Amino acid sequence: MRPGAEVEDLLRRLAPQVLAALVRRFGNFESAEDAVQDALLAAATHWPGEGVPERPDAWLVTVASRRLTDVLRREAAGRRREERAAAREPADALVAPPADAREPGDDTLTLLLLCCHPSLTPASQVALTLRAVGGLTTAEIARAFLVPEATMAQRISRAKQRIRASGARFGMPPAGDPAARLRPVLHVLYLIFNEGYTASSGPDLHRGELTGEAIRLTRTLRGLLPGDGEVAGLLALMLLTDARRPARTRPDGGLVPLAEQDRGRWDRAAVEEGRTLIEETLARARLGPYQVQAVIAAVHADAARAEDTDWPQIVELYRLLERLDPNPVVALNHAVAVAMARGPREGLALLEPLGAAGRLSGHHRLHAVRAHLLEMAGDLEGARSCYRTAARLTTSLPEQRYLRERAGRLGNTGVPQEDGRQG
Repeated sequence: MRPGAEVEDLLRRLAPQVLAALVRRFGNFESAEDAVQDALLAAATHWPGEGVPERPDAWLVTVASRRLTDVLRREAAGRRREERAAAREPADALVAPPADAREPGDDTLTLLLLCCHPSLTPASQVALTLRAVGGLTTAEIARAFLVPEATMAQRISRAKQRIRASGARFGMPPAGDPAARLRPVLHVLYLIFNEGYTASSGPDLHRGELTGEAIRLTRTLRGLLPGDGEVAGLLALMLLTDARRPARTRPDGGLVPLAEQDRGRWDRAAVEEGRTLIEETLARARLGPYQVQAVIAAVHADAARAEDTDWPQIVELYRLLERLDPNPVVALNHAVAVAMARGPREGLALLEPLGAAGRLSGHHRLHAVRAHLLEMAGDLEGARSCYRTAARLTTSLPEQRYLRERAGRLGNTGVPQEDGRQG
């Protein structure tokens, strides 16, 4: 491990706990987050040379509290309540919750819910989650999404301002349907994972820092909610999907579709962990969409060769998923599974409603899937046209390259990918 990497990992794990302590004490998310970032920077500067303190969480809370108190003192001299509270309480009291408080780990869930506040756009939810809960710097998030650091800083700043304007407080939402409250958090974590697994733009197919962070955060969430079936299902889905990553690219970075991957290169440890997790979850938890998707991924993992895939079972699983979570992407995947189980013409018939001014009509995945199915059906000219259209619509350079290659070598009939993302 490179010098300072252990400190960086520790700081990343402590960041949400320290932020939660400050937000709970001072009630100002925006100012607290800035103060925590200052404390993390101070720790990253001093700890590698001076050593990690015995109570690193208390050290960070103390430094961040002093910074925040200074800001409050400068900005609002009349707000003495926060200043006196910070001056009276020792640092350890800021870390240790009162006797009647929730377990400390619950703060991470509260922080996730705050970052995924419904007043924010999905893009802002993702950025704020990575910054506040993931501990990534603004520069790291900007690099991951291929935007200037100043642009990402503005996005995060606007998100914090919107949370403040909404009047949201640091605490669990009012009692209600727990699954409904958790759904935006799971959605944001899955968005982060998907952006890392198949980057929406840029020269690289994968962004490992995002898939790794999504899996880490989902593991953390499962530790907080060990009995929640959908949290376990999402973690299993991520593990089973990410297990394919070593086989998804050629040495030159080119995309290798699922049907052509060397399954011997799949991460078997991740496959086994994901399979075990979903099997245990199905035995005790109420069924949900992420669990069904994890089962589909497990069916793919069970096939030693692409031609051994149990497509009829996958068709039935997608029919179930469409009942649980009807959306155009599920319908697209269902059409592919039907094509593989019953023939391309049936799959193409299911694609027609999706292309009729639907949400996917301008998305490259719809055209890529149609191209695959037309190629299977023997309509090479139609397939070539759809491949070219898909290549124009995607901003991912590896996907562009793959789709143009397919258009250029239609003499070799390809097999469509179950998820419309080529593996």
